[in-house]
This record gives sequence, structure tokens and C-alpha cells, in this order.
Amino acid sequence: MARWNPQDYAQNSTGQERWAKELIAQLDLKHDDTVLDIGCGDGRHTAVIASLVPQGSVLGTDFSPEMIAHAQREHMSAPLPNLSFEVADAAALPYPARFSVIFSNAAIHWVPGEHASVLRGIANALLPHGHALLQLGGHGNGAGIIAAFDTVRSRPEWAAHFAEFRFPYGFHRVEDYQRWAQEAGLTVVDAQLIPKIMPYADRAAFNGWLRTAWLPFIEPVPEAARADYIEAVVDAYLAANPGDINVRMVRLQVSLRHASHA
Repeated sequence: MARWNPQDYAQNSTGQERWAKELIAQLDLKHDDTVLDIGCGDGRHTAVIASLVPQGSVLGTDFSPEMIAHAQREHMSAPLPNLSFEVADAAALPYPARFSVIFSNAAIHWVPGEHASVLRGIANALLPHGHALLQLGGHGNGAGIIAAFDTVRSRPEWAAHFAEFRFPYGFHRVEDYQRWAQEAGLTVVDAQLIPKIMPYADRAAFNGWLRTAWLPFIEPVPEAARADYIEAVVDAYLAANPGDINVRMVRLQVSLRHASHA
């Protein structure tokens, strides 16, 4: 499991923060909604949601104990008595019929392979009248970044560290989610792949994003050598993508309801 550094992530995740704000604006929250934030990370967006549902409640979950501990330290002391955090696996959500709204931004793609179990957990956790809005990496997401990592990690000086490497993400197509949602008893209100650009002002900012957001491609390298390895990845990416650092990403955005209340 990736070991997150919450402070470092917070300083190098401006793109994810911008997309989260855009997604929260689409939630159409009511003051008494009960909300689940799947993959809440450092909790800053979960706290924003809690401020929008003063008569409701918000639970932020994440698979990373480090992220949850950080979220609890940073946000549980704020004047938001309706906010809580706990460790939970997005592929095995343990919340039967509890939430009117389920939200997730830039997190569920960390579940490798198929996402049928994720959608079963969402269907189980939603109240009958509830709805879910998810945005995650979709098919083709970060292809240029992945190509740069693949180029570098295949070199003789790095290849041995990746002998057991397996692709860590679930970057899926619209039709995949439509099928899994139907099997889970959910109706897809809308689903689309959305091209996005993640701009970086300079090499240092780009390096920081790689270091904090692409951990499965970095952690196999011994810690003492990681800085050189990441610099090599930056070089490989910039050689293949000269000019301004504008990384092409693809987001899968899915809006869901229970089939019986669609």
C-alpha cells in the first residue's frame, strides 16, 4: 500500500483541488444531507462539504491511515461537529443504507482492476432516494506520464526494482461503469470521459506532483535513489512533450441513483 505524506501531497495537488471544487458545486446539496466522501485524502474538501450541510453529517473515508490521521488532526478541531473521518476500503464499503449523497474525487481509480465491488458498496450505502457523483481517472488518463515512467523504469539501472510491478490503477471506460452500475442496482444518470489539462508552472512543481501523486511508480526505488529516478522521469516526459508543462489527463465522471428511484 502506498505510504502518503499528507503535507507534501497538500502542497502539490492544486489540480486535484480545483477539480474537487468544480465537482462539489455540482452536488446540489441540501442542508440536512448525509454525505460520504470516498477517498477523502487530507480532508480539506470533506470539510468544505460539511460546511454546506449544517443540519446533516459528513463522513470522510480513505484507505490511507496517514491521510485519515492528518484529516482528523487538521479538521476535527474546527467548528464542524457534523464532520468525521475513518479508514475504509473503497472496494468494501461497510455502510448499509446510510447516506443521501456519495461523493468521490480523484480517488476510486486507486482500486485496481474491475470496480464492480466499489459500485456494489455504493449501492448498499445509499439511501433509497440518494445519489452519487464520482470523478476518477478514466481510460487513457495520464498516458504521457505513464509512458515516461515506463521508459525510465525499463532502463538497466532501475529495472530490477520493478520486477514485481503491477499496474496499480483502475482507469476504466464509460461502458464498464454502466455495466457494473446496472449489476449493482444503480442507474447511471450521466457518464462521460472528460479530457482535462493539468498545467505546471515549472519543473520543480511538476516534480512535486510526480513525487506525491504517482507513488506506485516511485516507491519500488530505494529512498536514497528516488530523487535521481524522479528527475530522470521528468527528463523523459519533457523530451517527449517539449514546451509548456501541460499534462493531458482524462477523468471519468459518473452520476448515479438507485434504479428504483431513478
